[in-house]
Amino acid sequence: MSYQELWHRLTKIYDEGEAKAIARMVYEVRYGLTLSDLLMGRDADIPEEELEQTAQRLERMEPVQYVLGQADFYGRSFKVTPAVLIPRPETAELCQWIVAEAGGEQQPAILDIGTGSGCIAITLAAELPQSQVSAWDISAEALAVARENGRINGVSVSFEQHDILRPADSQQSAQWDILVSNPPYIINKERAMMEKNVLDYEPSLALFVPDDDPLRFYRAIADYGRQALKPGGWLYFEINPLYAEDLYHLLCGMSYHDIEIRKDAYGKQRMMRARR
Repeated sequence: MSYQELWHRLTKIYDEGEAKAIARMVYEVRYGLTLSDLLMGRDADIPEEELEQTAQRLERMEPVQYVLGQADFYGRSFKVTPAVLIPRPETAELCQWIVAEAGGEQQPAILDIGTGSGCIAITLAAELPQSQVSAWDISAEALAVARENGRINGVSVSFEQHDILRPADSQQSAQWDILVSNPPYIINKERAMMEKNVLDYEPSLALFVPDDDPLRFYRAIADYGRQALKPGGWLYFEINPLYAEDLYHLLCGMSYHDIEIRKDAYGKQRMMRARR
């Protein structure tokens, strides 16, 4: 099956530009073929049966990152499985913000809560080599993926299993300079607007919160931060734009200050920071 044949099949479910990008990713990541190689017909030697299996998985709208077992994030390659969310560009923007502001600190202690693939923690450990980075997740399967990603990317991160909703598991005082989290923040009512490839394949545990308590994880993390952040320490969150104002008022009510909201590349309110 040629590159053109694969992307043509994918146009039945994706628009042409996205279908082409997915097909190119398959050939580049799995077979090491550049666009020039494809234009020269070097895709002819790939086993047909193997490509057919890949095509069928993609036609079922399985994300290409899961099919290939990896995703790019902040210039690095990360292993991904259905146990973890696929890293997204908005999360990379959150990392950029932290790197820009923490670069001058001496050995900042950073905790990533709900680490998933480890993309935030590993990126910060790599970009801020003077930092001491830890990462928590409730999922043992996610932590196994994150540890493998730490090894692949050659950084030292302490990965631990904790549930931030159970404070007794995480009682520590004035330990961290930075808490960062991209917690579950999608309410169930938003399911109808989501793509099938997200709903059917990515872990619900990492995506959804109850409609009647959309700030559940932010509240728990901010409450933990009141005793675990050093004075003057920072909270950084990826957020649901629908609840940016509510989260702002929540943090104000918990005596955080210097609160700032930033938009992502798509113009949506997507990041927030606050100071203890």
